[in-house]
Amino acid sequence: MTILETMAQSAKYAERVLSIAGTKEKNQALLNIASCLLTRQAEILEANEADLEAARANGMSDSLLDRLTLTEERIAGIVEGVRQVAALPDPIGEVTKMTKRPNGLIIGRRRVPLGVIGIIYEARPNVTVDAAALCLKSGNVVILRGGKEAIHSNTALSTVMRDALEQTGFPRDCICFVHDTSHAVANEMMGLVDYIDVLIPRGGAGLIQTVVANAKMPVIQTGVGNCHIYVDSEANLQMGAEIIYNAKCSRPSVCNAAETLLVSRAIAREFLPMAKQFLDKKKVELRGCSATKEILGDTVKVATKEDYYTEYGDYILAIKVVSGVEEAIRFINKHGTGHSEAIVTNNYFTAQKFLNEVDAAAVYVNASTRFTDGFEFGLGAEIGISTQKMHARGPMGLEELTTGKYVVYGEGQIRK
Repeated sequence: MTILETMAQSAKYAERVLSIAGTKEKNQALLNIASCLLTRQAEILEANEADLEAARANGMSDSLLDRLTLTEERIAGIVEGVRQVAALPDPIGEVTKMTKRPNGLIIGRRRVPLGVIGIIYEARPNVTVDAAALCLKSGNVVILRGGKEAIHSNTALSTVMRDALEQTGFPRDCICFVHDTSHAVANEMMGLVDYIDVLIPRGGAGLIQTVVANAKMPVIQTGVGNCHIYVDSEANLQMGAEIIYNAKCSRPSVCNAAETLLVSRAIAREFLPMAKQFLDKKKVELRGCSATKEILGDTVKVATKEDYYTEYGDYILAIKVVSGVEEAIRFINKHGTGHSEAIVTNNYFTAQKFLNEVDAAAVYVNASTRFTDGFEFGLGAEIGISTQKMHARGPMGLEELTTGKYVVYGEGQIRK
């Protein structure tokens, strides 16, 4: 039996304990995790610095370094997310439906945990804590397998959380962490169908496609974000410039960052120079259509077809001038990944058309796509942002980590 299979067996045992734990006990464990993360943040930051040193030596880009970096402020934000999860209603045991049949049977549907959740993710240490907290509150055991870039950070974070669990009487293996970051172990994890009930990949398109193609258990797809901002002919142009700047530049490495700007031809000559002034603050590389290049000149590279399908995760933005909202909607539905899309307009009917016809997990009017986030949506944290349509869509919080069980009450009824 391999090390990973032994871990998965331990996770299955821990599931039986956690699945019947009470809300008070789970909340106590979460609050203890939050406290321990703060009191032991020095060792977490030291571990993170080891990851950052290796990443710099390997030439990691600035945007990905930002994704990897932990600070006291970011740890405080992670801890606040754990506390928010503790404060949220416990979905487990909630009866979502109850009916009485003509034969007297009372049939109800109750929320129960999914079981053991496996998560394969890349260089984002915050995922380690967010995922563990949400799984714990929703009664699920989690097996975490992060990327090699964050191995020291993830090891430190998982150790602190496992110690905190043990202090509150829960099995340490309610949170399991895979130390081996090799592809072979990831492939093995995808085959543990007898132990892992659901597998969730968080990362780039390559990782997600690999998991979807190879996993033997159900997979919830998350995270690929080719997001668009469309600035309409009836938009507040200052607002539009501020929104695209925020959506592209606040954290370009994350999946809810904008990758393509669509602009109505009617306002393109006025708006594009205004938007460029904002984007120049971060030296954003612009790749545009011929109309964009005509307006902005040689500062714009000619966009290829591939550019409009690309999630850059960097200070690069594709731009296309379109005839209006109809073309914008067609373009988004063709090139988007079903993550987050936004329109900037003062026309109510145009906004409603965009909301109704754009096919994405989150659609915005006059706001940045950067809000697609479990914390911002009031979920405390998120296990990921689902871009599929079955089971869960958008930021996945506690309810999305549950399934249903029918409970049936009778008085001796037998079927004829």
